[in-house]
Amino acid sequence: MNIYVSNLQSYFKDEDLHGLFAPFGNIVSSKVIMDRYTGTSRGFGFVEMSAAGEGQEAIKELDGKVVDGRAIGVSVAKERSERPGNGRSFR
Repeated sequence: MNIYVSNLQSYFKDEDLHGLFAPFGNIVSSKVIMDRYTGTSRGFGFVEMSAAGEGQEAIKELDGKVVDGRAIGVSVAKERSERPGNGRSFR
């Protein structure tokens, strides 16, 4: 099960996200999305858990929880929509 996590602090790393979800079960991967220019967190990330039941429990327990002074959002991740071309837009 793929989970979307939002409203993370800018200093959050993959390991921090992993540690947050570890009590709920087996984590396949955890990734905080980083800004390519500043190297800091963009404030969101993804966690993939091996069992849907564990993922649902993590969502139930963590959605709205205050972590390092911020209430995080935790939900089932939506599939990326296909973008035409290479995803860049020029005006």
